Amino acid sequence: MTKNQISFNISERKILLRVVDIGFVLTVLFALSTYFHFDYFTLSNENWSWVIVLVIYLSLFGTVFEIYDLQKSSTFQSTLPNVFMTAMVVVAFYLLTPLFTPFLPDKRIQILFFFLGILGGLLFWRALYITLISSPRFYKNVLLVGEPTHIDEIVSSFKAVDPNYKIVGFINCEPSNTLLPKLVKKYKAADLNKIIVDKNVTEVIVATYNSELITPSLYQDLMHLLHRGFAIKEYTQAFEEMTYRIPVHYLGKDFYKYFPFNRNNQNKLYLFQRWIFDMVFALIGCLVGIAFLPLVLLGNLIGNRGPLFYSQQRVGEHGNLFSIIKFRTMVVDAEKHGAVWASKNDARVTRFGKFLRRSRLDEIPQCLNILKGDMSLIGPRPERPKFVKELAEVIPFYEARHMIKPGITGWAQVKVRYGDTVEDSLMKLQYDLFYIKHRSFFLDLNVIVKTISTVIFFRGQ
Repeated sequence: MTKNQISFNISERKILLRVVDIGFVLTVLFALSTYFHFDYFTLSNENWSWVIVLVIYLSLFGTVFEIYDLQKSSTFQSTLPNVFMTAMVVVAFYLLTPLFTPFLPDKRIQILFFFLGILGGLLFWRALYITLISSPRFYKNVLLVGEPTHIDEIVSSFKAVDPNYKIVGFINCEPSNTLLPKLVKKYKAADLNKIIVDKNVTEVIVATYNSELITPSLYQDLMHLLHRGFAIKEYTQAFEEMTYRIPVHYLGKDFYKYFPFNRNNQNKLYLFQRWIFDMVFALIGCLVGIAFLPLVLLGNLIGNRGPLFYSQQRVGEHGNLFSIIKFRTMVVDAEKHGAVWASKNDARVTRFGKFLRRSRLDEIPQCLNILKGDMSLIGPRPERPKFVKELAEVIPFYEARHMIKPGITGWAQVKVRYGDTVEDSLMKLQYDLFYIKHRSFFLDLNVIVKTISTVIFFRGQ
């Protein structure tokens, strides 16, 4: 039916980037040790542990510096600084862990060779990826079938996640709706098979609130495609797999089909592991807070001029209220006229408060909330009762985020920067519900690594 075309899913692209990164770096280092006077890192049966440590560092710091972000990896100018930082930090950590890596070389030129070998391997593969894999010949061409109302939003959401995911058009299942999407061309249902051939479509996504809008003839065409092995996905499934969030605004009364929330929420072993981790983190956080306390006291005295701490009532697990503790970052009378959304470039934030927020140091006192059992390290950010009441009235399923303990950091916090509008709150809710649905040890680890990226790149509010 269609021409043979190679295309990659998001997960396949990320795996490809990681695996070939490792392959190119090891190949370049092997070539350096074979053909040049480079003997700091050699590949042999006796030194296999050196390779494992290097692979771990490449994967970890590559994630921290976002070289596996598909948007950043699609252009050389956006990926170059991140690749450079990754290579530099990998070399630094490799040199500083001689218990697991080679001892420091006598000749410092060996360190330069090591750095250039890693950097060269990463850059060479990135150049190939951008030139070949990230080119139109490997795009995944997709056709939407549904109503026009949310088509532009769907197109922009998918494009933001994967620049190589190309929606070539949509078939309107609701002829009475005259809305014309701006981002994609509209086609007739009778042209389904012709579009698939002409546009070399490899996947169809059905995005419709009401399945009865799919006419018998269109249903038969879709069934024929399915029988021939053609990829046909339901929109909410594809959206969740690609964006790592749940489209709550698109779900109806059968929401329970999409929320198997009891997956790890009732897993005693997982919950115990989380409790242990929370306690260890909270104790270490308190020690870090004590170490930074002189700096914070001085900064508060000069830049804040007022109480060091502030507490505020928030909504926690199952809707229970608790008092959150933070270092104060706003002027003393910030809410003399009532509760106001925090926003980007908020004028109420003091000079020192901006530093505390961007460095996330203002969050350290919340370790006391973890020790008290009000919060966890990872979970939805706790919101104020006034805002919860307002948002629950306009956003479906908003109070579902209170199914678990709120967290200092979370999936929404590392994916979305600001939340000063209803639209921003809706976006954060989608990420929060995805986390509640899929939370696991590996997703928690992913959140922690991305939080480190947030701190390093000063993305705090």
